Amino acid sequence: MSIEWPWWSADPDCDWIYWNGQVSLAHDPTSYDGQDGLVRTTPPADHLTPGAPCHVGIPPTLVHVISVDRFDPPLETGRLPRPHRLVVVLRTGHSHDPEREEQGFEIDPDDDIPITLDLVFRPYACLTPGDEVADAAGRAWRFGTPWDWYPFDGAAPDEPHWPLTLLTREGHPADPDPAATVTDATKTGSHHEELTRWSKLAQATPTRTPPTP
Repeated sequence: MSIEWPWWSADPDCDWIYWNGQVSLAHDPTSYDGQDGLVRTTPPADHLTPGAPCHVGIPPTLVHVISVDRFDPPLETGRLPRPHRLVVVLRTGHSHDPEREEQGFEIDPDDDIPITLDLVFRPYACLTPGDEVADAAGRAWRFGTPWDWYPFDGAAPDEPHWPLTLLTREGHPADPDPAATVTDATKTGSHHEELTRWSKLAQATPTRTPPTP
């Protein structure tokens, strides 16, 4: 099913992609492709006839982020605005499948589509990728994602013991304020509890990504 899309315009400076002003939606939202999509029409697709008007929107939906992709220069798609970044999300109950080349629904936070995002929970919100910490057992770690931790000693187990002490951020010794935030956030609880809470909310299984060389 294709609908006239009101929030983008054709990119006149893109000479290799022509966009006709329409966006395709899965006719059946329960299908394999339809499960990735968030956009719905009112009336539903099976009640529409060619040329009929409809409302287009995203009902309140709980999703989880599987990637944030950044583009410099902005990505050419044949449409304007050109994305500087894309947030890829999955619906609750769907886990990331590393065997699929493409999965999820892409959201451009900077385009004109009126989407409101409210953060429900982010595991390890006190840390940023690349942070180096020491855990309660005295081991040093590099934080990649909430489920990708890399011990400097290379030994098992591959998860830190709370509380954590922030050592470096962006390659520099940690400032007192973010260091105190990390210590307070990990004073109680555990790595396992943090990921269990995420899994219950997302109703999904975390997928570990390969270490960066």
